[in-house]
Amino acid sequence: MTASPELATTQSASPELLRSVFRQHAAGVAVITAQGEKPVGFTATSLNSVAAEPPLISFGVGASSSSWPVIAGAGHIGVHILGEHQQDLAATFARSGADRFALPTAWRSGPEGVPLLDGVLAWLVCRIIDRVPAGNHRIVIAEAVVGDPAGAGRPLLYHQGRFNALRD
Repeated sequence: MTASPELATTQSASPELLRSVFRQHAAGVAVITAQGEKPVGFTATSLNSVAAEPPLISFGVGASSSSWPVIAGAGHIGVHILGEHQQDLAATFARSGADRFALPTAWRSGPEGVPLLDGVLAWLVCRIIDRVPAGNHRIVIAEAVVGDPAGAGRPLLYHQGRFNALRD
């Protein structure tokens, strides 16, 4: 099925139009982490698989975010795929000014010193290859080095401005 041929609601391109359109797009929820003087992290719905050979991923990060200065200088990052049981964790890492690594967040130092979150569906440690300017964001491209896909559960989704679970 395609969009309605009626053009009554057509809008000129704007930041609000883009946000409104992408509220209709369900996206998986991930948390990206990096180690600086202290660990940083943020919730991302922009995570993408770029290539299988070599194993590359990408994600966007706001250039004004508190995590960007650490990611800008980091050699490696952690990528965590969240489960539907982790809405609170996703909200914590999405909240500005939160102490994201304080209790109740369970985490440990992983390969390359990257902070790894406990209880996720899957995780990767990736070596950053490039940081590409894109408007007020940066697109980070990274190569997977090591990971674990064996977590149990179903993925957390983001749709219509809320965290959601899959329905059968």
